[in-house]
Amino acid sequence: MPDLTIEPAQPSDMEWSARLMASTDPWITLGRTYDLCLARVNRAGSSLFVARRDGQLAGFLLMDQYGVAGSPYIASVACSADTRGQGIGSAMLEFAESLYPQARFIFLCVSSFNTEARRLYERRGYTLVGELKDYSMEGASEHLMWKKLVRR
Repeated sequence: MPDLTIEPAQPSDMEWSARLMASTDPWITLGRTYDLCLARVNRAGSSLFVARRDGQLAGFLLMDQYGVAGSPYIASVACSADTRGQGIGSAMLEFAESLYPQARFIFLCVSSFNTEARRLYERRGYTLVGELKDYSMEGASEHLMWKKLVRR
């Protein structure tokens, strides 16, 4: 996707990312307010990246380098409503997978009610390794997924 760039977020990108997070699922269903989302994208130990298409913000990726058993963890990924289904989510996942060349695996969680996101992750080679029942909210599960990274 030649008109797409993914780069470390600037301070001004934090608020945009938090607004996007707070205005989409799974965060709406999980009851995450803008303030909680802003605190999450600013949390120490996490790295926020933004995707820009033709210079306009199109999505974000939040990473924890040592999130699960020392392996990278995709904490959050989202695309703006007007760019969904255009390959930006896949591009951000590919970017995440390339960030830590020493890593053998990468992890993420997806809410049980977020079936569209889970389909994307499965298409990208992620497989289910566990279920955390009632973890983020009663009556729903977080599905822990991983992908073995192929290094050349």
